Amino acid sequence: MIELENVAYSYGGGELLSDISVKLAPGSFHFLTGPSGAGKTTLLKLCYGALLPSAGYIRLFQTDVRSLERDDVAQLRRKIGVVHQDVQFLDHLSVTDNVALPLTVSGRHAEAAGPDLAELMNWVGLTNRAEALPPQLSGGERQRAALARAVIMSPDIVLADEPTGNIDWEMSQRLLTLLVELNRMGKTVLIATHDLSLIRAAKAQVQARVLRISNRRVQLAGADL
Repeated sequence: MIELENVAYSYGGGELLSDISVKLAPGSFHFLTGPSGAGKTTLLKLCYGALLPSAGYIRLFQTDVRSLERDDVAQLRRKIGVVHQDVQFLDHLSVTDNVALPLTVSGRHAEAAGPDLAELMNWVGLTNRAEALPPQLSGGERQRAALARAVIMSPDIVLADEPTGNIDWEMSQRLLTLLVELNRMGKTVLIATHDLSLIRAAKAQVQARVLRISNRRVQLAGADL
């Protein structure tokens, strides 16, 4: 689904990532860890075509990203749901309308997806907050709304960048449960996180592969996690 082969990425005149080869197979569950500034967010952006590599090859659904036009990349991104570290919403729209925005952007009408949208809001536990505005949400509610928005188009892959970074442990566990459920539905999941406790908790629920960025390269983490 997503394949990186000998990928490097340079930023500001220096190489941030080097010689990275990773394959995210259908239905797999991965964690990406490493110290702050190691390049976790950059690697995620490479995975969904927001950045192009300085060297090497990236294939999204067996297609080389360098061969894609802008519209082609946009089409492929509909198959990839992204939960960004810095969650942004349109504050004048309700939570439901924010979650439904990808439908609007793609030319589909949210009204037509009414039952599915209501079911999705219930799945993330936000039915009672459906008409609230984003500034009224707690940190955990914002992250669950962000996850709902990421999966509204039923993507094949879900990428989450530090989704539990600003919420408490109980809410982190709740969000992790939702991501595990997505994986059990057949979705490929990649979570970038520095929270080793979250990774340990996940390993009790799902077969997860842990990738660690160290010295600009990605290594398979050992059983010490």
